[in-house]
Amino acid sequence: MPLGKDALVEFAPAKINLALHAIGQRDDGYHLLDSIVTFAADVAAGRDDNSPPAGDRLGFAPSDQDAFSISGRFGTGLSPDPQATQQNLALKARDMLRMALEARGIAAPPVAIHLQKNLPVASGVGGGSADAAATLRGLLRLWDVQLSETELSALALSLGADVPMCLKSRPLAARGIGEDITMLDSMPSFAIVLGNPLLGVSTPDIFRRLTVKNNPPIPLLSGDWQADLSILRNDLEPPARSLVAEITELSGMIAAEDAWLTRMSGSGATCFGLFETLDRAKHAAENLQAARPDWYFVAARTIGADT
Repeated sequence: MPLGKDALVEFAPAKINLALHAIGQRDDGYHLLDSIVTFAADVAAGRDDNSPPAGDRLGFAPSDQDAFSISGRFGTGLSPDPQATQQNLALKARDMLRMALEARGIAAPPVAIHLQKNLPVASGVGGGSADAAATLRGLLRLWDVQLSETELSALALSLGADVPMCLKSRPLAARGIGEDITMLDSMPSFAIVLGNPLLGVSTPDIFRRLTVKNNPPIPLLSGDWQADLSILRNDLEPPARSLVAEITELSGMIAAEDAWLTRMSGSGATCFGLFETLDRAKHAAENLQAARPDWYFVAARTIGADT
């Protein structure tokens, strides 16, 4: 099922960790994090300049039987096999939402889902989690049903620690393992460039190399976002750089394009640069892509609290 005019479409934006502090570890091994998160806006929607979207797209349509298909630059290698639900969080989200609804006597009929995979896989920008969250949003719309915020949040968390924040897809602070969410109603929209060397990074390996796990949390924010973000950090960046040398090269390339902030997102290997204007970000992305045509670069705006 292509993303045709009859499909109900949900955008699954890239999740960007503007800062990520590792502040502890639970007895069960889960690391406690303190993070400032924003999401890419769908600036490519409705434009004719061939700008790639900084997010995946999912289409949903009624069907005689469940179906799942994949396209997009990074769709190769992802399994469309309906039995391989462990390989795709969108299918897992469909199945878990259906179970939750049917347990309440609510019909959840067959659906055809199409995933246009525009984000690199396992790249630190929440691609799979964003797909799962978009599936929850899309199917609730398609099936015309509602769950309470508490039920939906619990379902999202059962799919993964990042899914509740991707379900919000608004500027937020996330603490704990990602379930303690506070909306950041004053965060503006930023012009951003995302870059990835298209090399896989193992999140468990990153955390194993994290030598200090009780770092200071994020301090009280002043409201001067440029100043606030500049003094924060990503505690996972040093171990990620030790595993993937290209992260250092990538970060340096973005910084050389006059970004006012350059940092790695999540567990990598995606790095981002924040720019004064979207035009500057687009120009930087063009320069970076020309320098490394085998890597991934995209310019976008982030979703502001007032967007």
